[in-house]
Formats: sequence, C-alpha cells, structure tokens
Amino acid sequence: MDAQMFCFQCQETAGNKGCTIKGVCGKEPQTAQLMDMLMYATRGLAAVNYKLREKGLACKDAEHLILDALFSTITNANFDDNALKAKIAKVFAHKDELIAYAKEKGVSLPEMDEIWFKVEAHDYLSYKDKVGVLSESNEDIRSLKQLIVYGVKGLAAYVEHALNLNYEDDEIYLVLEEALYAVSSHNLSADELTAMVLKVGSAGVKGMALLDKANTTTYGNPEITKVNLGVRNNPAILISGHDLKDLEELLEQTQGTGVDVYTHGEMLPANSYPFFKKYPNFVGNYGGSWWHQKEEFSTFNGPILFTTNCIVPPKADANYIGKIFTTGSAGLPGAIHIAPREKGKQKDFSQVIAMAKQCPPPTEFEKGELVAGFAHHQVLQLADKVIDAVKQGAIKKFVVMAGCDGRMKSRAYYTEFAEALPKDTVILTAGCAKYRYNKLPLGDIGGIPRVLDAGQCNDSYSLVVIALALKEAFGLEDVNQLPIVYNIAWYEQKAVIVLLALLSLGVKNIHLGPTLPAFLSPNVVNVLVQNFGIGGISTVEEDMKNWIA
Repeated sequence: MDAQMFCFQCQETAGNKGCTIKGVCGKEPQTAQLMDMLMYATRGLAAVNYKLREKGLACKDAEHLILDALFSTITNANFDDNALKAKIAKVFAHKDELIAYAKEKGVSLPEMDEIWFKVEAHDYLSYKDKVGVLSESNEDIRSLKQLIVYGVKGLAAYVEHALNLNYEDDEIYLVLEEALYAVSSHNLSADELTAMVLKVGSAGVKGMALLDKANTTTYGNPEITKVNLGVRNNPAILISGHDLKDLEELLEQTQGTGVDVYTHGEMLPANSYPFFKKYPNFVGNYGGSWWHQKEEFSTFNGPILFTTNCIVPPKADANYIGKIFTTGSAGLPGAIHIAPREKGKQKDFSQVIAMAKQCPPPTEFEKGELVAGFAHHQVLQLADKVIDAVKQGAIKKFVVMAGCDGRMKSRAYYTEFAEALPKDTVILTAGCAKYRYNKLPLGDIGGIPRVLDAGQCNDSYSLVVIALALKEAFGLEDVNQLPIVYNIAWYEQKAVIVLLALLSLGVKNIHLGPTLPAFLSPNVVNVLVQNFGIGGISTVEEDMKNWIA
C-alpha cells in the first residue's frame, strides 16, 4: 500500500479503515513510522528476554523498557519524534547487550528478524514497509496479531502505573514477552494466535488486579465523594492522565505555595481516594472528557501536566501553548518534559509550580458537584442494599457502560441511551465514557445512585469484582446469568485489554461501539461473534428494545 503511514489502532481511525496521510489523533506520518520502528525493536527485545527468561536469566531493565515503549505508542500518548528516536536507540542498544549476554550464557536465540535486525538512527524512517502493520500480508493473521499487540499496549499502561508504586508481577512480564514473541513468529496458526489473545486477556485481569492492589494499598479504598466542579481564587495546576504517583508528588510539592491542584479527565477518580483528601489545595475537577481540552485548557489559565496519554496537540495559536508539561511515557513537541524520578527521590515539579504562581486563577465555567468513588470495596459495602433492591424488583438490570469517550458525533448515542434507560436500571461505569452521562440528573433507586462510577478505565476490574460478587450472592453458576447488559464504548488500546480481560473470564454478549475495531478482519469478527456473542450497536430505540425490554 503506497501511503505515508498506516495506523488503525484507535476507534476514530479514518473511515474506520486506517489513517494513511495523518493520524486523526494529530500524529504526523513520520511519528507513526517511528512508533512502528519502536514497536519492531521492542518485539526483538522482548523475544530475547523471553528466551533468557526460559533459563531464569530475564533482565529487569528490559522489562521496564518494554513497558515504556508499549505505553509510549498508545493513542494520544507521545507525539515527540525526538523522544521516540531516543527510545528506539535505547531499545536497540539494550537488545544488543542482551544478545551478547545470551551468547555468553549459551542461550540459543532463534533466527527471527526482530532479534537480529539493527538499524542506525538516520535510517529509522526507511523501513516502514518492513516494520509497519501491513508487513503481515494475511488479513486474518494480521488482525489477530494486532489484537494481541493492542492488548499488550493497554496492559503495559496498567502495569507501568503499578510499577511506579513498586508493585510488579513476573508472570505478567512473561506474558507480555511471550505475546510479542508470538507476534514476531511467522509459523503460528490462527488458532494458536487466538489462544494467545485469551492468554493476554487473562494477564489483563492480573494486571488490573495488581494495579488495584497498588492503588488501594498506597492510597486507601475509594469512598463515596462529592467532587467540586467550581474553582477557587488561587493560581492552579491542572493534572491530566492517569498516574496517581505523579499526583501524590505534585500535591506534596505544592503544599504552602498558594497553588491549587485540579484533576482533569481520567484523573477525576483520584478525588475519591482517602489519602489525597489530606491536601487542602486539592480542590476538585476542572472540565470533562479529554477531547474538550482545547476549549477547557484555554480558560484554565494555569499550567497543565500530562502524566500519560489523552493529549490533543494544541493549535499553533492556542493561548495555552507553552503551559503544557509532560512526564513518564507522554510527550509533545514544545512541551517541557519532567524527568523520571531518581531512585529514592520524587520527580521535580518545581518548574510547573513556578509557572502556576505567575498565572491568574482558573476561569469558572460550571458549578456543582459530581458523586464518585463507587469502586468494588465501596459497592460491596452496599451489597445487601443492592441485592434487596434486585430481589424486590426495584433494580431490574445493570448496564455496564464503561470504556472511553471520543469526538465522533455518533457518541451522542451513549448520552441518549443513558437518558432512555428505565428508572429501574443502574449504570456501572469506569473510564472517560462516563462523561457522556455522569452529569445527567438520573436520580437514584432507594438511595443507590443510578450511575455508579468505579473510576478510571483500569478500574473496570472493580466492575468484574462486583459482577462476580453478585453471581455468588444470587447463587448463580455463570456470570452471564446476571441481569447485566454490556454496552461498552471503546477508543484506544486500554479499552482493548479490558475487553480481552472480560472475554478471558467468560463474559459474553458484549456490545462495542460506536464502531467495531477496524483492525478486526471479517473472519476474526465472525469468530468473536460465534464464540463470545460480540456485537455492535444500533439505534437507541432498537438496542433498548433488544437488550433492556
């Protein structure tokens, strides 16, 4: 295919086929090509470490490099070509070191292109046909391999957050490496790749459980919290993304400075953790879903810190140009990047704080509160009340509307669907999909809010825990016997690992929208439909009739 780039990893990919000129996300062609090269190099590093792991010789630095590379290539995470080039060089260099180490230890390495391939920096953009998605010509094999790749990208994001809190699991690293090794192989059948898809899904459950343990052990169990949407008359910093360790260190360093801190987007759930409530300058949430940031950042007035993905590259004339900071795997040309924390030390956010002091307070554009904090620990404390409501017929169905938000006008469907739901239904949500309906006056059922927000996309694990607990409470043999409808909106690769995790647990009849992934071939879609009941969405009226009535 004669194209400047090819990328179809997100829901908004052009024409639901693939971006070939420039990414809908804002990614330039050369950036996409660099990401392809980084993924190719990372597959080689993973393959070498996988073979070393078989002999008990796995390298910890390689594990962490793999996480960072995978996370950096997630949609809307890193647009900085120089940063990507540096990562590629680092992965290639470390792969060479491990190859030499393997030879020294007598570890046999297969004749696999990704292992032995080496390229100099000035040639990174010369191999797009060799390293890109379309280098695999068989559509079904390509589809399964990309399903694996996008699953491990999402998994790597969750595992990196856990790592930042000093929680790791070698079994997850093993699956990440084995999966990337499988993607590099040219002799695996469709059945073998399908098995690997489900293996990645099982690792996804472990990864989300690991992060849940890391977050709740460090910061306490989320609790029902009213989150302020208004502003105070102080200069402020807006923190976006997902990483709670970065939030902790930012709050610690802003104490006594007169600078407030607000969450944005997927950081909203942080307001529900008991640990963060001790900071008097942690004052609420500003704005909504990630794709509104161009308007919301222009009125915030202070600096914005991106800890992870969900970056929308600003226009050249945006009034917040020069106020964006990135850290971790995130990157944006022109933004100031906060260096990684050194061992035993915090990241240095002094530049962000200094800028905030020079800025006017945020401009208020909404008032009121949101209720958050319905992760599994909190909901299970209400279990008796929920079960009674089901038994008495006050709650007829639960509707899982977790996942991602996005820019497409068709996503208005999710707002309309939530509004149309009967008053005897409860929405279980996690991720930024909630911004489509979490400010609607949907009321409650006997004191139980009709929208139970478990938190970030990774907190979809909470929804699994809740479903399994309800299955036990009602004495059911199969989670699919519960009165639960799955209407999940997806956008990027963290939603993919959530989907694979659910499939690995045997959850069936999941509906994905607003479109099915472009990277799924017709034959792979048929397999998912036949084995798992995967489906798309229709109109609100049709779906309400078929799923709810």
